[in-house]
Amino acid sequence: MPKPKNAFYAQSGGVTAVINASACGLIETARRYKTKIGKVYAGRDGIIGALTEDLIDTSKESAQAIRALRHTPAGAFGSCRYKLKGLEESRAQYTRLIEVFKAHDIGYFFYNGGGDSQDTAHKVSQISGKLGYPITCIGIPKTVDNDLPVTDCCPGFGSVAKYVAVSIREAGFDVASMAKTSTKVFIMEVMGRHAGWIAAAGGLAAEKDGDAPQIILFPEVVLDEQKFIAKVDETVKKHGYCAMVVSEGVRNSEGKFLSESGIKDAFGHAQLGGVAPIIAKLVKDKLGYKYHWAVADYLQRAARHIASKVDVEQAYAVGKAAVTLAIKGHNAVMPTIVRKSQRPYKWTIGVTNLADVANVEKKMPTDYISADGFGITKQCRAYLEPLIQGEDYPPFKNGLPAYVRLKNMAVKKKLNTEFRI
Repeated sequence: MPKPKNAFYAQSGGVTAVINASACGLIETARRYKTKIGKVYAGRDGIIGALTEDLIDTSKESAQAIRALRHTPAGAFGSCRYKLKGLEESRAQYTRLIEVFKAHDIGYFFYNGGGDSQDTAHKVSQISGKLGYPITCIGIPKTVDNDLPVTDCCPGFGSVAKYVAVSIREAGFDVASMAKTSTKVFIMEVMGRHAGWIAAAGGLAAEKDGDAPQIILFPEVVLDEQKFIAKVDETVKKHGYCAMVVSEGVRNSEGKFLSESGIKDAFGHAQLGGVAPIIAKLVKDKLGYKYHWAVADYLQRAARHIASKVDVEQAYAVGKAAVTLAIKGHNAVMPTIVRKSQRPYKWTIGVTNLADVANVEKKMPTDYISADGFGITKQCRAYLEPLIQGEDYPPFKNGLPAYVRLKNMAVKKKLNTEFRI
């Protein structure tokens, strides 16, 4: 009987509160198929770990430590923003990947990330055969932006959605209690470059007229300053205060990001520099209201203490499914989440081709945004509400969440050549 091939797993892009739950699902499942999969090696700092032959031997971790990944936020093995281009542009990188995989007898490639990451997994699946070393490539969905196509939702999003909805509700209570003599306008900036899913989640907190947030600004809706200012003024006069959730990707009438800094990130995307203070200044200049603003930033995606139970379960499930698909012979695919019913909410795991996911962004449907462009509709609420259901608290010690730090022991290098990033 041939020796089972080893597996390579990497976390990519911005991390989430539940990406480690996917790692947990994958590693625990792989350990149950010892005749099919040898060791699971993780890339230290994502795909960079493969290129530099900096591999982590997850077999050195106890079952208890791997189990604790399910309730630990961020990327336990490190992540990165590093995009592989086409074969002709990045031949040296692909050649290097295959050299490392050959040296460590790796026959499975699991890549846990968003659209750019699924594109990388797809390219590896295409090119490995051309370079004479076939490898099974499975993408694992992950993105707080919820913008991957085909899958009903993306692991990582439900927990961010819960955090944002809770935060704007609590902030709304705060501002309302002080509005008579203090702050009248509060602006909470959230992630979302091109798709307003996270901003929309804030709308879950507003269950009746007057509840915060009274205004949501989406990337899909061009900001009409005059209309916006009128809405803020009307809200303050009617309710005494105005709380809003603003997506970082809000654009002006010229189609430009309000907060674009002119800098590009590792994927070539515009680096956004903070839209909340820009909106705050607009309100101050036009209306003179006292304001406060906050940027959720990393807090929204790191908040494992208030993660959605549904999100945790789905993140674990796609990690588990990735292994199941691989040992059944599937290649160049990604497990998906399929919504089977709305009430009660039921879901299952499906599968799609990486070619149908790579570099495709799913934006908010028009009928999810209210007619005035400042809120969510009943259809949107029906879609979002199930994704934030349930609590899955981590264990606490001395009043703080007890998260695991893995040993992350390095695999001995076998190649004599170095690769510089």
